[in-house]
Amino acid sequence: MKAVVYKGPREVAVEQVEDPRLEAPTDAIVKITSSAICGSDLHMYEGRTGAEPGTVFGHENMGIVQEVGDGVHGLSEGDRVVMPFNVACGFCRNCLAGRTGFCLTANPGFAGAAYGYVNMGPYRGGQAEYLRVPFADFNCLKLPEGTEHENDFITLADIFCTGYHATEMADVGTGDTVTVMGAGPVGLMAAHSALIRGASQVFSVDKVNDRLRLAEKIGATPIDYSQADPVEQIRDATGGEGTDKGIDAVGYQATVPEGEEQPAMVLNTLVEAVRPTGWLGVVGLYVTKDPGAPSEEASRGELLFAMGRMFEKGLRMGTGQADVKRYNRQLRDMIIAGRARPGMVVSKELPLDEAPQAYQHFDARDEGYSKVVLKPQQA
Repeated sequence: MKAVVYKGPREVAVEQVEDPRLEAPTDAIVKITSSAICGSDLHMYEGRTGAEPGTVFGHENMGIVQEVGDGVHGLSEGDRVVMPFNVACGFCRNCLAGRTGFCLTANPGFAGAAYGYVNMGPYRGGQAEYLRVPFADFNCLKLPEGTEHENDFITLADIFCTGYHATEMADVGTGDTVTVMGAGPVGLMAAHSALIRGASQVFSVDKVNDRLRLAEKIGATPIDYSQADPVEQIRDATGGEGTDKGIDAVGYQATVPEGEEQPAMVLNTLVEAVRPTGWLGVVGLYVTKDPGAPSEEASRGELLFAMGRMFEKGLRMGTGQADVKRYNRQLRDMIIAGRARPGMVVSKELPLDEAPQAYQHFDARDEGYSKVVLKPQQA
């Protein structure tokens, strides 16, 4: 089959790789109809992780069940499904507690597994024609038949659930004001989720005009941090207080307006932008190994974070990747009911063969490439 294969920093290729096969009775093989490129993929693409050449990318996947193992009882050939980016067993201590992003079974020796991602287990990604799904009964969410809401449903694999998870960790509620750092796909989904949860005003902070326009389109207040200090802009708009809640949807590759990387910049900005006793939700990626970090400490994931200021203000923080299974069923039903429209972030639908160019444009933050969905079955 064809698949998107990592070759080295800023280089991927569409190559022929071995077809997936059933490896356990609980496996399923899914024919991929949509697989999105994620901002998290760019960390590997840019050579900023320990990803090895030969890795098949793709953790945002949906499609049609092609084959099931003898131990699969809730799925049938022809079912339309979307898979969380988390690979989870469903029966370990963390899975039973709903913390499927930190499964203790799927990736022995590490809490958490995912498709096509560095350190997240032996699972190939789904930017390919077919995907093996382990523990398929648990990991496949059934969708209505047909093709309706395809671009909405693909967001259930990661970004909509991750954005919602950020609002959950930040305890966003009715009437809250919220700062969302980053207006990429996850940041936009965090802003959308905050508004769904009843936030009175959401500030979306970025410097890319295309993204800020999208943020405004979904009802957020755009803040261009390249024009003025975002903390001052937010305080001016909130009577000097700052917002009730804050969300980091950027992570460790944060840059100042001039372009210099400062890995703790977003975290430290939120500490100042959120009022005393507020809550922070951090879903932007932070790693323990960064070959391209601006300092030796940062290369180990050790950042100059304003802990004293956070303590002084009595802020609370939640961190970590999303437990997609906690949210995907309910968010699916909100999409079906017309209460959520996450597919609005999708800007391009491209055949798999155009993945290398799509990665280049997405990495450059080029206009029109805010969210790319690859269609492996499309010529």
